[in-house]
Amino acid sequence: MALSEHNAKLESMDAFFECGFEQLKQHYPSIQEVNAASKDCLYRQGDHCVYIIWIKSGIVKLSHLTAQGTEITIALLRKGDVIGHLQGDSIHQEMEETAQALGEVSYYRLAYSDFKALLSHHAELAWHVFEETYARKQKIERKLRTILTQPVEMRLAATLLELAEMFGIRCTHGYALEIHLTQQDVADLIGASRSVVSTILNDLRNRGMLDYTRDQICINDAALSDLCHTK
Repeated sequence: MALSEHNAKLESMDAFFECGFEQLKQHYPSIQEVNAASKDCLYRQGDHCVYIIWIKSGIVKLSHLTAQGTEITIALLRKGDVIGHLQGDSIHQEMEETAQALGEVSYYRLAYSDFKALLSHHAELAWHVFEETYARKQKIERKLRTILTQPVEMRLAATLLELAEMFGIRCTHGYALEIHLTQQDVADLIGASRSVVSTILNDLRNRGMLDYTRDQICINDAALSDLCHTK
């Protein structure tokens, strides 16, 4: 799906919620609009999360704490993504990851039963959720194929391009990623060690493909695209 088409659909969904929110509350009483500050957790690993969460704005990081005590970044989610247990017996299941706000986040939260009824009554909304869920599934499968078949440099370049498309703001060099990601976060996303990612990031910076400070990554998307297509 083209980025412009994706954004247009999200604007349509915003209008759906905002224009008829009070009416929605009458039919689906559990629905709430929640604002989360940066680093707030929407839910934690091990919680019995009985709500469905629809991200209205901002970025949410999904992470998993291993048995060894290491936190691994699984994914970064954005406006329009749906998280929570999409199963009727969610009250008996523990969440396998933590959902944390990166910066300020707004989201709609409602009980599973209300969410199911909402989708049953609004086909356009149900289709949007299906498309977004399928897109996330494809992204996970692409990520797995890339990890299994591509060298780390290519995985890093492809991931930076994807992050630029999802979260970047146009700048003179290409895209500025105005989200705080540590090198460990980036390493987790591509299935590599932090030390290897640090070395490759420095190399890409020396080659003029990106620049970064403590709080921002600036990506030359044209140069990174050329790198991906020449390997």
